[in-house]
Amino acid sequence: MTDAPPTLRWDADLDTLVLLDQTKLPGSVEEIVCRTVEDVFGAIVRLSVRGAPAIGCAAAYGVVVGFDESGDAAAAIDRLAASRPTAVNLFWALDRVRRVLEASPADVRDALLSEARAIEVEDREMCAAMGRHGADLLPDAGGILTHCNAGALATAGDGTALSVLFEAHRRGKAIRVFADETRPLLQGARLTAWECQQRGVPVTVLCDNAAAAAMAAGKIAAVVVGSDRVAANGDAANKIGTYGVACLAARHGIPFYVVAPSSTFDLSLASGGDIPIEQRAAAEVAEPFGSRTVPEGVDVWNPAFDVTPAALITALVTERGVVRDPSTQAVADHLA
Repeated sequence: MTDAPPTLRWDADLDTLVLLDQTKLPGSVEEIVCRTVEDVFGAIVRLSVRGAPAIGCAAAYGVVVGFDESGDAAAAIDRLAASRPTAVNLFWALDRVRRVLEASPADVRDALLSEARAIEVEDREMCAAMGRHGADLLPDAGGILTHCNAGALATAGDGTALSVLFEAHRRGKAIRVFADETRPLLQGARLTAWECQQRGVPVTVLCDNAAAAAMAAGKIAAVVVGSDRVAANGDAANKIGTYGVACLAARHGIPFYVVAPSSTFDLSLASGGDIPIEQRAAAEVAEPFGSRTVPEGVDVWNPAFDVTPAALITALVTERGVVRDPSTQAVADHLA
């Protein structure tokens, strides 16, 4: 992105974590200076920083913030681990930081900060590699549907799913991104469309319930999405509505690709049925952006994610390459 600060950064002058506040996009570009663990915790919970890899990076830096605040890095780890349950990168990053802490380095603060920086750098490198592998799968021209936001705003690099689209565009492929609005918080309309616009990638926003019509009309050549957690058998959790898009893609014979770094895989879970699904506040549906659309007293069900079975996924794309027809054995071989 050319006209905005990075999604997250460790500010050398302030000596603390600074986040781009994604709740204000696209109307306003604002940053949040995080000086306490609660600042970082709150930013993750309210989705000021979001996307599995970005959450992991922010949490790793958040432990340094917590150490500076109280000298208790372990307490900071425990607090940040309670922020959101589905994105496994959060726990992957915190486990890495915890291992550094348990090693009792001579200079704890420097060691924690060094590990957080390493996680950020690795994420950028993984994003670039996923972009290269995924772009190879896309046609030279056509519409590519994506759901939610899995770009630079969701990572420390160019993104997961969107890194593929950005790389395809850089190669001169004549693609057009079709971005589902992604209700109820409109991450596709607000964030994916904004990122594509920033980079000059042609983009069209459509209502979530228009995806089937777009496929039937021949506008979609492939679907590319990210993931917050991939189980051992290749089942993938992503923003609510992704499962429906996968079903539609299968019905129309359209390839469906899930792009996620190896840090998003959770081999301790046999299948997607074991993935914890975050339930978010009813107000996100009943009063989106401050305007009530659901009658008072009516119940709301607001899961943040759903799980797409591996049988509906044409291929998984990681920084290591491509896993076609995902299965427990294929995933294990890929990550070995």
